Amino acid sequence: MNLIEKSRPEALHIFETRLHADPSRVVLRPFHLGWQGKNDPDGRAQRLVRDISKLSEERAELEYSRVLRDFEERHWQTERIFAARFDEVAANLHLDDALFSETKQRLIGSYFCHEYTFAAAALMNPSIVPHPDQSGMQDGAVRFVMSLRAVGEGHISSVAFREGIAESDGNFDLWHQASFATSVELDDEGLACADCPVTVRRNPDSSLSNTVIFPITEQQRGGLEDLRLVRFDHGGGDFEWIGTYTAYSGSSIRSELLRTRDFRSFGLEPIRGNAGRNKGMALFPEKIGGKFMMVGRQDGKNLFLLTSDAVDQWDDEGVLLMEPAYPWEFIQIGNCGSPILTDQGWLLLTHGVGAMRKYALGAALLDRNDPSKVIARSREPVLTAENADRSGYVPNVVYTCGALRVGERLLIPYGISDSAVGFASSTIEDMLALLD
Repeated sequence: MNLIEKSRPEALHIFETRLHADPSRVVLRPFHLGWQGKNDPDGRAQRLVRDISKLSEERAELEYSRVLRDFEERHWQTERIFAARFDEVAANLHLDDALFSETKQRLIGSYFCHEYTFAAAALMNPSIVPHPDQSGMQDGAVRFVMSLRAVGEGHISSVAFREGIAESDGNFDLWHQASFATSVELDDEGLACADCPVTVRRNPDSSLSNTVIFPITEQQRGGLEDLRLVRFDHGGGDFEWIGTYTAYSGSSIRSELLRTRDFRSFGLEPIRGNAGRNKGMALFPEKIGGKFMMVGRQDGKNLFLLTSDAVDQWDDEGVLLMEPAYPWEFIQIGNCGSPILTDQGWLLLTHGVGAMRKYALGAALLDRNDPSKVIARSREPVLTAENADRSGYVPNVVYTCGALRVGERLLIPYGISDSAVGFASSTIEDMLALLD
């Protein structure tokens, strides 16, 4: 149990809990052979399969036993993954399955896999939402899902998850996370076109806390960055969990949507329209005046309010909502996740960038019925990097992609210098008291 430090006088209570980048967390991923010479008509993949097929059955069994000795205990359903990978290779290379024993099939599959350290470089920028399953919760407790941006080999960003329970007194528990992780699998329909939506599914035998969503499409190949999740209320008890994230191709960015109703199947699709060319968009958790609304940074510096009739189509350039007003945010401001509804209005966590590119968290209060009206905002940062938290992969940064309301309190997970994730708690009353 993570307990609040009762003696702290500040509006935010900081927990000692830290989640760190961890090179020991690996996942099995497809291994694709790279460059091959023009004088190699058969191709490296074909040659590799041919070399393995020439092994005697005795030698193949020996080599496969060595693979299992090294890797079976490090992964979930290792042999099933090898078998599935062989099926993919066989389909691509037009192999006849009957020509290969089961041992050779799985040995071939192992050669076309590798371990990937998905969170070795950095762990950062969390968002947090109520879990779809709230059964058994008492005394105002909320079961939650937290997403994390995990950065691994090649500086590729993926989406990882943690589950837990937040109590109404501000304390929280994270559920156990296994030493292994599994990647989501692409739906059978695959990639119909470059910009078509895709569906991925987590392994039915794996928990969400041990699941990773990797880039799937060409636009995403450089990473899935800064997922901002929100539980969207369609009305009548119909909830959908929608996240906005940045799809980075390695040379260009585009905002996209993650959509799910159960955190077992996930749709990934582009945000269409001019507004989708920008990053850092955050969706309101319900329609306002019959419209979908988002907060975004359309010019790289200021915050704008955008409206749309469809959640996946954003042509509106928006109206200016907030400009940098105080020294800690003079370079730029942005949102820190979806607005949170309170009795006083929409509470919007923000971030500002000041001197020496230091990132700090702030907040603003928007009108309940007309969010284009800013009622109040923080003159000073609500949370800033101090002492040891200033050091990391990217120093002097605190950043979050969303907070969770639990009764009259907020649980705020936040990234620390792109190297770790910390947690803070505040009452809504104390947070609003910081605004004027």
